[in-house]
Amino acid sequence: MIGKFSDVSRRVLAGLAALLTLAAVMVLSAMADSTMQPLPATAPGEQFSAERALAHLKEFAAEPRPIGSSASDRARDYLAGQLRAAGLRVEIQRSVGARPAAGLATFGQVDNIVGRLPGTGSTGTVLIAAHYDSAAMGPGASDDGAAVAAMIETVRALRTRSGLRNDIVLLMSDGEEDGVLGAEAFVRDHPLGKAGGVLLNWEARGVGGPSLMFETSRHNARLVETFAGAVPAPRGDSAMVELYRLLPNNTDFTPLTKAGFTGMNFAYIQRSSLYHTASDSIANLDPGSLQHHGTNMLALARALGDADLGTTASDHDVTYFRALGTMIIYPDQLVWPLAVLAVIAVAGLAVLARVRRLLSLPRLLAAAASAMVPLVVSAALAQGLWELLVAWRPAYDLMGGLPHRPQSYQAAIAVLCALAVLGWYLVLRRRLGPAALAVGALTWLAGLGVLCAQVAPGASFLFTLPTLMGALGWLAAVPLRTPTWARTVTAMLGPITAAMLLPSLAGNVFDGMGLALGGVSALVLALFGLVVVPITELFLPDLASRSKRAAVLAVPLTALLLATGLVAVGFVANDFDADRPRRTHLAYVMDADTRTAHWVSADDAPARWTGQYVSEHDTSALPAGYARGTLWTGPAPAITTDGPRATVLARSGDTLKLHVTAGKGARSVTLRIDRPITHATASAGRFGSASVPVTGTRAGTWPSEIRFRGIPAQGVQITVRMPETDRIRLIAIAETDGLSAVPGFVPRPPNLVAATREDGDLVSVTRSYTLARDSQIPERLPSSSGKIAG
Repeated sequence: MIGKFSDVSRRVLAGLAALLTLAAVMVLSAMADSTMQPLPATAPGEQFSAERALAHLKEFAAEPRPIGSSASDRARDYLAGQLRAAGLRVEIQRSVGARPAAGLATFGQVDNIVGRLPGTGSTGTVLIAAHYDSAAMGPGASDDGAAVAAMIETVRALRTRSGLRNDIVLLMSDGEEDGVLGAEAFVRDHPLGKAGGVLLNWEARGVGGPSLMFETSRHNARLVETFAGAVPAPRGDSAMVELYRLLPNNTDFTPLTKAGFTGMNFAYIQRSSLYHTASDSIANLDPGSLQHHGTNMLALARALGDADLGTTASDHDVTYFRALGTMIIYPDQLVWPLAVLAVIAVAGLAVLARVRRLLSLPRLLAAAASAMVPLVVSAALAQGLWELLVAWRPAYDLMGGLPHRPQSYQAAIAVLCALAVLGWYLVLRRRLGPAALAVGALTWLAGLGVLCAQVAPGASFLFTLPTLMGALGWLAAVPLRTPTWARTVTAMLGPITAAMLLPSLAGNVFDGMGLALGGVSALVLALFGLVVVPITELFLPDLASRSKRAAVLAVPLTALLLATGLVAVGFVANDFDADRPRRTHLAYVMDADTRTAHWVSADDAPARWTGQYVSEHDTSALPAGYARGTLWTGPAPAITTDGPRATVLARSGDTLKLHVTAGKGARSVTLRIDRPITHATASAGRFGSASVPVTGTRAGTWPSEIRFRGIPAQGVQITVRMPETDRIRLIAIAETDGLSAVPGFVPRPPNLVAATREDGDLVSVTRSYTLARDSQIPERLPSSSGKIAG
């Protein structure tokens, strides 16, 4: 009896040591991936200082500066002046940027700031890019003011040493938030945009966290090697690159690389609940993130500035990631061999276990098939939790699945994943056996490694390496006749490898996608659990003994109670206040033809402040094509305004040419057309013109839409092509930032900020027209016409 008790004690101690080891690996990995300490203004001149960069940020990022605004003009003048003072050749590229989408053509008058620092013997251009415009909802201190301020500090630091070999070009682009308009105009109209080179683009999707290299151009081998060798604190991995390539998102990096630049894209993504809101402020910016951005920017500018840029070309991608602070890089030629080796290792483990009579083929197949259950259940529980959270607190939905303090909710998801995996293991342990379950779980990771090798090679390591190390560890541990602790150490190869890779991936997915897509992170955590769950054998009784019902029920009940407690903590921690405000949507819409006006909100459950403006769901009086989704509405007083004007200049066959003005004070104009269009051109006179093809139609509104952001006072000329038709109905909408011009408007309280819906906090004034086939002067629609249920 004493000997048996001692054996159990050794197993439990070995199990505790294994769990502590895994915890230590995850903590060390998180610490190794942290951001940098900001340097003060007294730091040596050749170094990047976040405090010095912040001094510039405070000069231009204290207020929203969307394209075409007065604040944007002030920022442009300050930034151009700083670059000139640093000795750069500076020009303002004034042009019209354009971007097509389904049924939509977006144009904008952009003022790009282009600064050039000539090299001493240039082999090409190093283009450092960030956008200085912000979303209309907030001052954009992080998105993307921090990167722009870092560019000024980087130039200052570069000038403390002798000249670099290559040309350094700084592009502070305009109009990124409205569809990368400035970058599109740069590559289309500017000679430097056509010349190509190596691009370093800087972004933010939050207000903190490490600066991650999350996107590269194709054939990135030499660039990644430069990044890893030059940057003192490289962050990011090739899985991010693969994931981003699969997403529809884009930044200035997209049009620039399409035009021939090769390069790398950087961003920090933590605390993304403040992204694109009034809370993206200097007060909320993590100075360490700014330091990390700038340190990387300066290091890469120096490394690439003195390199032979012809040698940065490559013919393949590489896999790269960090393990306990060490950057590991290997070429894509190894992806398939490693994936195949992982499959062979798992097959070899299955054969060995069969020879040792630890499993049978039917049990192995059943175990492998059943391993899908905890994966599906984990994802379903995470998504179900989100649906419950939104039902209990609808304001979360407006936050894009990004509560201000999500840690408790994330921990609850992790507990639910552990419950799903452990429940699967305990239910089937006696029927199928631990060996069959362990090998069956590894087959899923091996299969994912092969799948990624085919469709996303840079992400294959996430599954291939834990599988390979796990199978090799078990292959070594199974034949051993050594003490329990020795077998445990050998078998820990797979779990330790998984602990270095998968939890950090789940964290990045949580930061990037939020709880609204928490099922993706849950799936990653469940895969981690499949690798780790065999460790529980060290705590479980022999298969021959029968577990008591109370002990069996204790595991799920404990997990559910813990998850419930974590959710309750999350509710308390995520109450809204001035530091962590709630989002709410409110817009003002007036029909200039009838001078009837309405307040509009897309909130599911309007806050008390919003409720004083909206009280019903009647959208019948809104302008044609305006209503999208379920809206709250309420009557509003009319305002005095010029409103938009659309005048037919010519109409022939499939072509319609209009002159459009927005009226005094309006920053943008939108045209909605009741017919699909195939092509759109916008001309802003001496500022240039742009054309885009248009395919598809708009969802939830009229088929076609044309936007012009930053419209000049004299208006623009819009030319559209569409299939010939007798009559065209047209809605012109002039948009002005802010609601303070509306009589009786009371600003939001401190615990509320504007939501990110594109028409939020806008005064929209509409006019409706019917254009007959042969008329040159538009016939105004009567007040009741053109009203289409939204």
